[in-house]
Amino acid sequence: MVTIRLSRYGSKNSLFYRIVVVEKKRKQGGKPLDVIGFWNPTNDQKELKLDKLKSWVEKGASVTKAVEALVQKK
Repeated sequence: MVTIRLSRYGSKNSLFYRIVVVEKKRKQGGKPLDVIGFWNPTNDQKELKLDKLKSWVEKGASVTKAVEALVQKK
């Protein structure tokens, strides 16, 4: 099963998240199938490729609550 979730990157005081498509059983830092955006919580900057998101959801990917919240805020 495939899921769309946040993957943490950056350093201790300047972190950011990539919005990635991964197999559900992969570990948090595992290699993603696709990177569809990013979110920087320090200045609330985000970029999301909605066409890729819709494509993966149509293929059966599940979306985490955190990613759903980011999509609704945009």
